[in-house]
Amino acid sequence: MDEIFGKPILTQEEVRTRVRELGRQITLDYAQKDLLMIGILKGAFAFYADLARAIGLPLRVDFLVASSNDKKMTEDMNLLSALTEEVTGRDVLLVEDIVDSGRTVQYLKQMFGRRQPKSLKVCALLNKPERRAVEVTVDYVGFDIPNKFVIGYGLDYQQKYRNLPYLAVLEQVDKVEEES
Repeated sequence: MDEIFGKPILTQEEVRTRVRELGRQITLDYAQKDLLMIGILKGAFAFYADLARAIGLPLRVDFLVASSNDKKMTEDMNLLSALTEEVTGRDVLLVEDIVDSGRTVQYLKQMFGRRQPKSLKVCALLNKPERRAVEVTVDYVGFDIPNKFVIGYGLDYQQKYRNLPYLAVLEQVDKVEEES
């Protein structure tokens, strides 16, 4: 795989260390609160699981599968699953794999905001500020990264490579497509 992807941009150990740091900060910020973590699937699954274990509080978990036919239009956002936990009056933390254009986060914050949570914040493993199309606040950021296509640790290319324990830039897309 190294010949296809080059060197990881973030090693497994760098990711593990940062997730623990985020977990400690979230533990402090949500002490004495009733935290509901909502993972945005599929990409956030690895980060979400590790982050939940790094938070030293009793918390509730839930998941949402969001899909968009046109990544540029939040009006085309489809929610493919329903939450099992009530959001109203709760301290909600949305957990994303990556925030680039900001459109998905904007849509989700508007949608959840209408349900009147006590608080609503966003935690993202990766942040691509260069790609912002809309202004959004990401309250907890694992890493700011350059505008590159990244795979691993939950992020995919054509539904593959989510299981890599590190994050890598997909450098040779044509070669990967030939091998598929």
